[in-house]
Amino acid sequence: MRFGILGAGGYVGGALKSYCERQGIPFVVLGRDSTTSPQHVAQAIETHRVDYLISCAGYTGKPNVDACELHKTDCLHGNAVLPGVLRQGCEAADISWGHVSSGCIYTGRRSDGDGFTEADPPNFSFRQNNCSFYSGTKALGEEVLAGASKCYVWRLRIPFEALPNPRNYLQKVMSYDSLLDAENSLSDLHQFAAACVDSFRLGIPYGFYNLTNPGSVTTREVVELIKQAGVIEKEFRFFQDEDDFMRKAAKTPRSNCVLDSSKALGAGLKLTPIREAIADCLMRWGKA
Repeated sequence: MRFGILGAGGYVGGALKSYCERQGIPFVVLGRDSTTSPQHVAQAIETHRVDYLISCAGYTGKPNVDACELHKTDCLHGNAVLPGVLRQGCEAADISWGHVSSGCIYTGRRSDGDGFTEADPPNFSFRQNNCSFYSGTKALGEEVLAGASKCYVWRLRIPFEALPNPRNYLQKVMSYDSLLDAENSLSDLHQFAAACVDSFRLGIPYGFYNLTNPGSVTTREVVELIKQAGVIEKEFRFFQDEDDFMRKAAKTPRSNCVLDSSKALGAGLKLTPIREAIADCLMRWGKA
């Protein structure tokens, strides 16, 4: 079982690369030159003898999604065009592959109060005209992959881990001057990486999966977990509401949503309850 990893230099791709290294799983890092056309994708798969391809490639914007509003061409290509190129290349090579998507294509909860399932259409996209450019392109990317052959689409949502990193949600909460209190589903980054690999190992059905830790949590609840762990001593401040946040700290709307991960759990993928996962990371903070 030899994996090809695209986007290994990014936050999520780096976690997947590290997971494969720790588990002794053979892999090869594929560069951007492998993705310029479906033919190049198929050629790279053959040249490097790749059995399974995992794509963590995409455009998120730095330091956050506001940057996508200034780099729309790159964002559109990385999130909506590239998945289609990879689909054609992988289908031509006839291999199983997976694509890292995002839960940011939703906002809020379902009308019945439950979390969004994989069967629910995005409600935070260009089609609703209510989203950030980033979320809009991620929703388009999923449309491109609908019905793809031998393909997993894994939805990541606000990743966190035990190691400090500017992309780590827990570090963001600890470092921001003010916070927006919102309810969200989150993804333990290393459990997410393991679940991606296990999708192939276990041979679960192809399709879309919400790889978020079961349950949801508010920003204030995360702050309380941080305080209980004694990781940092500071006074946490909050915006009055979302309007206050948008006026003072953001250029584009944010997705705050709850996803249902029962499909992934039912398939045998291991994702621990969200508060348990956060508490474990904070207990190991800076030591993992």
